[in-house]
Amino acid sequence: MDGEIGDFLRSRRARIQPEEVGLASHGRRRVPGLRREEVAQLAGVSVDYYIRLEQGRGPSVSDAVLDAIARVLRMDDTEHDYLRTVARPRRKKNRTPAPRVRSGVQLLLDGMERMPAFVLGRRMDVLAWNTLADALSGFSRMPPAVRNIPRHVFLDPASRDLYPDWAAVAAQAVANLRVDSGRHQGDTELCALVGELSLKSEDFRRLWADHEVKECAYGVKRVRHPVAGLLTLPYETLAVPGELDQTIVVYTPEPGSETAERLALLGSWATAGPTGPTGSARP
Repeated sequence: MDGEIGDFLRSRRARIQPEEVGLASHGRRRVPGLRREEVAQLAGVSVDYYIRLEQGRGPSVSDAVLDAIARVLRMDDTEHDYLRTVARPRRKKNRTPAPRVRSGVQLLLDGMERMPAFVLGRRMDVLAWNTLADALSGFSRMPPAVRNIPRHVFLDPASRDLYPDWAAVAAQAVANLRVDSGRHQGDTELCALVGELSLKSEDFRRLWADHEVKECAYGVKRVRHPVAGLLTLPYETLAVPGELDQTIVVYTPEPGSETAERLALLGSWATAGPTGPTGSARP
């Protein structure tokens, strides 16, 4: 993912018009948004320094400079953090060993009998789940090599029926994957995933080129399940203590709601039916 900082900064510059930051716009511009010279002026750095930074060949950049550039380009907290990570890339690492989910975490998932819950790792790989999450999403029926949220969203045609708001789900997945790419720039498997999705999905290519950066910490997702029907699922994410790249995602329907009742029926079907989903991952 060479050139990531340049692509990111150019995409942020394009969002802001000179008038928005108190600059006069003289004549027609060849590119949308702010010029590099204008960003440098507003951030209080030399033009040459900013150009070298955007080209990824600058010296070690200080927090003060990154803070100033983030302020000029009106970045939110997630974008600001992302800028810091891509401006100071870590040393490239070899392929990481397959992640494992602690038995205690699996027991925690299994204890959430009324709420679908699963663990995401790096690259949004699905690492573990409980019975209700399996009944909802069919993780156990997916080959391990493709048990990944972005791959499912963009390469599985069934995902467009599963998510009534598919476009929003897709954009969210890409923005979250972009955060991951900034944190792990030497991850060869992540680079391969981005390459595969770019090759096979025009929608992914378009969204990836937007350079949107956003973590999916909480929100609401709608799912149209073939058995349970339309479900409105608020969700929360929790970091797994001691694991930098593992997050627990829990769907939290309001007790007594129609969605909660439908999930209860789905859970009964999953545990009682001989042909239904039969349980949790045991990595």
